[in-house]
Amino acid sequence: MASLNYKHLRYFWMVAKCGAIARACEQLHLTPQAVSGQLRELEESLGVELFRRVGRGLELTGAGRRILSYADEIFAIGDELLEVARDQTMTQSLPFAVGIADSVAKSVALRLVEPVLHLPEAVRLIFREGRLTGLLADLAVHRLDMVIADRPMPANLNVRGYSHPLGESDLTVFGAPGLLATLNGRFPALLNGAPFLMPGDDVAIRLRLEQWFEASRLHPRIVGEFDDSALLKSFGQAGAGLFVAPTAIAAYVSDQYRVQAVGRIDSIAEQLFAITTERRLSHPAIVAVIQEARDKVFGAIKRAPRRSAKASQAAAETAVKPARSRARSRSSGDAS
Repeated sequence: MASLNYKHLRYFWMVAKCGAIARACEQLHLTPQAVSGQLRELEESLGVELFRRVGRGLELTGAGRRILSYADEIFAIGDELLEVARDQTMTQSLPFAVGIADSVAKSVALRLVEPVLHLPEAVRLIFREGRLTGLLADLAVHRLDMVIADRPMPANLNVRGYSHPLGESDLTVFGAPGLLATLNGRFPALLNGAPFLMPGDDVAIRLRLEQWFEASRLHPRIVGEFDDSALLKSFGQAGAGLFVAPTAIAAYVSDQYRVQAVGRIDSIAEQLFAITTERRLSHPAIVAVIQEARDKVFGAIKRAPRRSAKASQAAAETAVKPARSRARSRSSGDAS
């Protein structure tokens, strides 16, 4: 089988780009006779005519245009190869491809992965975001090194993977100040009839949150459902409805989205898992993520003992008042 002569292909590419053999020869530092001879050899090896004469110039044939598109890609990749070879820092860095499920709070993902940038060995982070099933498919063919998700590896998927618990956090309910000023009562009773932004069906805590509403006899008005946690918080910031987020990032959510914590649901825990294709972890970046999660992100949270929905409700009612109720209490105190 005949092989492609890449030197002849480059001569063809230069002539096609320049539009004439004479101009191409100036850049190649060759004689027109030499270039013309190389083009004829390329045409003979490919079995097609690449150029046709139009007056004093040359015009690509249909086959020539098709071959030019391939030559463009070939030499573009060649230029990239040279750049990589010159960039020693790129060749020395360890790629670390991470998939983040849509349902995972991006601020939590940032805190988990950020220590990877400070490892002794240089690491190049590659992030992918999407639905869990798609990310696990990429993990199976080694396009990803790790997937961070709010549930363990699904048993019904034909993918070999291992779930490593990162930690868990109970939930805090948040609301924009303008919205809270319109609500009456204490938490959680104020949820009755209040606009609420619900996590989507793909989010693991969705079912548990619905069960908590039912057990607590609460009936918020669902105004939106979101698979993407960041989009949900943005709507919450705009005052579209109350929403929940992990207590582990309560301070960050309040500062970043300019919302206030309304109450805490300590009977529901949002869990996070690192899913990998290896049982015993060896990648230094994965080890760093798991250590950060267990020691700092979730390890610092003091979880209250699990209580029934009625017990949680009674505790919450005495613990938190909405903004409007607090304002009234201050006014009464001033008056006295």
